Amino acid sequence: MEEVIDELRERNEPVPVALELPDEETLVEIQEQILIHLPFALREFLLTVSDVVYGRLEPVTASDPHSHTFLPEVTATAWDLGLPRHLVPVCYDAPLYYAVNEEGEVFLWDADTQEMLDETWESVWHWAREVWLES
Repeated sequence: MEEVIDELRERNEPVPVALELPDEETLVEIQEQILIHLPFALREFLLTVSDVVYGRLEPVTASDPHSHTFLPEVTATAWDLGLPRHLVPVCYDAPLYYAVNEEGEVFLWDADTQEMLDETWESVWHWAREVWLES
């Protein structure tokens, strides 16, 4: 995890308006909005690297409710499209959603076909290393 955080920090791209990291209170509010507990690894991810901008993928964020990557909005849209409600989106890459379950495993779901794809990752950190950093 620390290696992935360090690598993301090194690759963080400058942007005109930088994102902010959320605090624990913000994550509690988000859990209340989406009515599901955030998996531990997703919480860590949001608290440590959700301000990173890198590559073409845009993982969910938790500090700016006006952002197109704001977790409650991405989650509501994904669930409306049919993503199983026990999964919380980590990233949207049209038409695909990377989503995490309660145990922290990341799954790939295709919104067009309404199917789970075969690719999975052991954790959000494995996904970040193998998918986000390689994007």
